[in-house]
Order: sequence, then C-alpha cells, then structure tokens
Amino acid sequence: MSVKHVAMLMGGFSSERPVSLSSGNACADALEAEGYKVTRVDVGHDIANVLSELKPDVAFNALHGPFGEDGTIQGLLEFLQIPYTHSGVLASALAMDKAQAKIIAKAAGIPVAEQRLMNRFDFTSAHPLAPPYVVKPVREGSSFGVVMVKEDQSHPPQIITSEEWRYGDAVMVERYVYGRELTCGVMGDVALGVTEVVPQGHAFYDYDSKYVKGGSKHIIPAQISPNIYQKVQTLALKAHQAIGCRGVSRSDFRYDDRFSENGELIWLEVNTQPGMTPTSLVPEMAVHAGHSFGEFLKWMVEDASCLR
Repeated sequence: MSVKHVAMLMGGFSSERPVSLSSGNACADALEAEGYKVTRVDVGHDIANVLSELKPDVAFNALHGPFGEDGTIQGLLEFLQIPYTHSGVLASALAMDKAQAKIIAKAAGIPVAEQRLMNRFDFTSAHPLAPPYVVKPVREGSSFGVVMVKEDQSHPPQIITSEEWRYGDAVMVERYVYGRELTCGVMGDVALGVTEVVPQGHAFYDYDSKYVKGGSKHIIPAQISPNIYQKVQTLALKAHQAIGCRGVSRSDFRYDDRFSENGELIWLEVNTQPGMTPTSLVPEMAVHAGHSFGEFLKWMVEDASCLR
C-alpha cells in the first residue's frame, strides 16, 4: 500500500482530550516533515461522515481514553475499511479494561498484584484490602481517578462513593506495590528500551507527572541489573502478544528492590495508545533504539491495516 494521505484522529471527547490534541499535533507536524499529506481531524460524533468524505489512505489514531482506545473507533474504522495504526478492536477493548487485561496477563505467566473487582458503592467503613492499596477505575487511562490508600488510613477513601466521582461504578482495588516505576515499549515484535520514571514532587506517576512540564524525570536506559532489564523487556513483549496488540504498545511495571536486587517485579497494565509527543516515553524509547521521531511515525503509518 502506498500511503500519501493520513487522517490524524485527535481530540475527541474523553477526559484525555488535551493529551490527544498534543499527541496529534506533534505527530501531524512530524509526518508532514516526512512528506505525507496530513489532515488533522478533531474527532466528534460525526466522525464516520467526516472520514467517508475525506477518504484517507490511513487513519493515525492519536486518540486517548474511552472511545479512542477501547475498541470503539477501531470498530468504526474496520466498518469503513480504513487502515489504522495501533491495536485492533479486541486488543484495544481488553487492554482498556484493566481487570480483564490482568486475567489474560496472569494466564500468560506474567506477575500481577492481587486485586478485587468491586462496585464503588460497595465501599463501606471497612477496607476491602489491607492497606496500603490502590483504587483504580476499570476503564480509564492517564491515571485518572487513581486513589492511593496509605497504611495509616483508618477508613476507605470517601471520594469513591461521592457524587464527585466521574469514572464509572466499576473499580479495581489492587495491592500497592512498593518500588520503582519502570516502563517498556513494544514496536511490532520488538521490545524497546526500559525507562525508569521518577515523579518529581508527586507520590506516584499521576496525570501531572505524565503531562506537566517537569512533572517527572525519564531515565533511559533504566539503571537496573541486566537480568531485570531483560525480564522487563520479555514481559512487555509477552503482554503485547498475549493481549493481541499491534503496532506500538507500552507496559508499565513496579519493581521493588528494597531488600534484594532481584526483588519483586509486577506488571501493572498495557497501554495501546501511549502518548506520542517527542518527549513522551515511547518516542524517547524509539530514539534510544536509533529511530528518529519522524522515522518512528513513518513506520507506524506504513504498518497500518484493518483486521488488527
């Protein structure tokens, strides 16, 4: 397939709209510099009509969050028979549902933390797990709605059952894993380098750590032993394949080396739509592997297909 015209799908209507716009514009600029015609499409509910008229060779999916990375837009692109980047319908839906993704990962032999799947209204005055633990919305990205419960907290977090909560009723309660934040991208069938993410002034890698300037420091290659480094790469590729991802994905891990170098390595989740600005984690990993940002995006465009 000769790709000349790329529709950059960006924006949308999830909580992650600003992130998507940032990713989309960065990718559009880089692909134009590589010689592609790029049409920037701020995705609305009329997207099927817009794409039918536009007739691009490829849709570059720079959407984040629900609708953009949960299999919905992927199904629409399949229906319209427009080749697209990243993962297909099933893998996108599975990866977006953290609880289902963990079932698949565990079955593939990937170490995961103990968890409970709950309705948020089932939170009572008693802790569902012994603290410390983490409460996560089942179907959100970019750490939206993540609540950490510390060891000395006497009761469950009240925000979960309050009217202010806007992340759905299904939540995952997961044992808190101490340690360092490691992440590893996958490009096709190759694991990229391992990055350690060090939040600056934040308790964990939350939304501000990810997207606010100076919110975190990225150390690539991560300063860990070679056997742990290789293990992270192996598990990232295994998760990518077990869940059925295509194109680019990124797996996140916690590594507790407080008591020994081998320590505990726990897989947290796979992200099928990782951030795509030049300073985002996966593009940094691609550069570390010898691919410029433009070359990396060109590979993604040429890799696009239907039936992913």
